Amino acid sequence: MKPSIRAIAEDVRSGTRSAVDTLDESLVQIERSDPTVRAFVRHHAPAHSIAESIDRRVANGEDPGPLAGVPVALKDNLALENEALSCCSKILYGYVSPFSATAVERLVAAGAVPVGHTNMDEFGMGSSCENSAFFATRNPWDRDRVPGGSSGGSAAAVAASCVPVALGSDTGGSIRQPAALCGVVGLKPTYGRVSRYGLVAFASSLDQIGPITRNVEDAAVVLGVLAGEDPRDATSSSEPVGDYLSGIDQGIEGLRIGVIKQFEDAEQMAGLAPSVRSNWAATTAMLTEAGAQVVEVDLPSVHAAIATYYVLANSEASANLARFDGIRYGHRAQTRTLNDLYEQSRSEGMGPEVKRRILLGTFALSSGYYDAYYGKACAVAGQLTAELSAAFEHCDVVMTPTSPTSAFRIGERTADPLAMYLSDVFTTVASLSGLPALAVPSGLDDEGLPMSVQVVGQRFDEGRVLRCGHAIESQLGTLVLPKISAAALEIDP
Repeated sequence: MKPSIRAIAEDVRSGTRSAVDTLDESLVQIERSDPTVRAFVRHHAPAHSIAESIDRRVANGEDPGPLAGVPVALKDNLALENEALSCCSKILYGYVSPFSATAVERLVAAGAVPVGHTNMDEFGMGSSCENSAFFATRNPWDRDRVPGGSSGGSAAAVAASCVPVALGSDTGGSIRQPAALCGVVGLKPTYGRVSRYGLVAFASSLDQIGPITRNVEDAAVVLGVLAGEDPRDATSSSEPVGDYLSGIDQGIEGLRIGVIKQFEDAEQMAGLAPSVRSNWAATTAMLTEAGAQVVEVDLPSVHAAIATYYVLANSEASANLARFDGIRYGHRAQTRTLNDLYEQSRSEGMGPEVKRRILLGTFALSSGYYDAYYGKACAVAGQLTAELSAAFEHCDVVMTPTSPTSAFRIGERTADPLAMYLSDVFTTVASLSGLPALAVPSGLDDEGLPMSVQVVGQRFDEGRVLRCGHAIESQLGTLVLPKISAAALEIDP
């Protein structure tokens, strides 16, 4: 098993290992695995100088922070000062960010070393990491399969042992779903828990930055660094930040775990793979044996979550992506008229999935359809949030599978957008309600691919969510992570 984030940082702070050596180990593994996995779109030249400065601080008796010397990867929609930022889209080709995202600033201030930006579905729009303008990322477990999306590059980088932590962004499941498909841990914090300043917006009312790590404790450590109010983000919360490691190992005896009644319905769950269904049942039984109380909760509106999410997210994307027009940022087509400039720059610079979502969102916001689509979707999201609030009167957390299937093959769903969208059937519920949710590996299917369960908590109750995830990890004896560590070492350059 690879060392935890806390172990790496403690070794660097004590001088047992240097930040430079830790970085070099990461870069060696990237060089070894990335020719086949293709998790990274670019590497950061200043990484060595940052690592050297950490070692100098240690030598001078200073404490570089809780992430001292920890290599970290950044999704390609998170700004890092003086580094290229493209959201894996041609429309942003050539753009260099003049500032860093707050989340990135906090990582660096805590001693982390950014090693590179990771591949993603263009502007965060996709569930497979096949919609990147550059190339498709491959799952380290099976290079013929997708790593999930849109934070597929970040999840693959952690799964392939390139870095112990990567940042992703989650709009409808884009941290949790790729974490599930890559056999790692993914945390979407409560909306407003982590500043969105410096994150290129997809859907502003849903987007949230979070960590992808090898285990739950590492996710807790990173969240403690990222969380907190930011005056540059009006949606960030002033809710006090807790100690997420405190009580994480208390176990789950007496914890009330809610299972959603509608997700037990055979017709509703027709797309659930048999292996995922059996793993879900086995995990629930295991938690019961460990002392948890499993209770059924009723969410009558949950059947509409996917449709609601795609109306709201695409509507906001239509507005947010209007700024990418060939004039203010990136790619500009060579034309003679202003209208042609707008049309051709966006046509040449944006991929088919982004165009599809902009068109759907623009339609939903258009005159005569706004109330029927966007207005109704807002109402359903509000109803779903109310139903979840009522459910939490009877349980402490809600648990579901994370993904309806394990990793599917590259190209398998590209011709069927609806099948791709249904990958988010379990994750959109927490997104629409702004609740914290954690994806935790829970076993392997018949083909040896990872499966995962999702733990959803009440607003700002990340501590309890992490505690439950840690208990699941402990009960399973971390059966998944040692296997992916071994698989990563077998990757041929």
